Amino acid sequence: MKAGPGARGALLALLLALPAAGPTACAGDAGATPELRSVAVPPDTALHLRRRVEGFYLRLAGRRFNTLETYSDRIMREHFLSPNLFLDYYADLAQAFADAHLEKRRPLRVDVLELRFEDTRQARVEVRFVGDDDRPLRPFEVSLLRVDRWQWSDGTWWVQPGKI
Repeated sequence: MKAGPGARGALLALLLALPAAGPTACAGDAGATPELRSVAVPPDTALHLRRRVEGFYLRLAGRRFNTLETYSDRIMREHFLSPNLFLDYYADLAQAFADAHLEKRRPLRVDVLELRFEDTRQARVEVRFVGDDDRPLRPFEVSLLRVDRWQWSDGTWWVQPGKI
């Protein structure tokens, strides 16, 4: 069943009305603050990105990032335009998990907090990774807040590694 224009407009408004988290340092970033601006996009564009983002990040929950199984995951690699871009992203994320003290470099939960469109072909996705603390005598959870860039190219949305 296809959603009508009113339902799509309401969904788009919901996606774009998520509260801004304010200036946040990005993982792997030396303290830069991303400019917080957003543009309205067609509902189909927002839905396509949302599905792609959820498919990618939810796949990361419960996965160890220091194993060959995760490194070789074909579905994860399909979210990058080239193998080298995947390798850059994977290495950066695994290091960020180690720096955040996520036990076994494994996020137990992944929360997509915000999708922000810079234009119809570029978006920033704010994600929180939550896991157990790997430091001794700290039986708590730790989290890592990350902002990733996604780009529309060749008919789909792709993760674009690098600092933003």
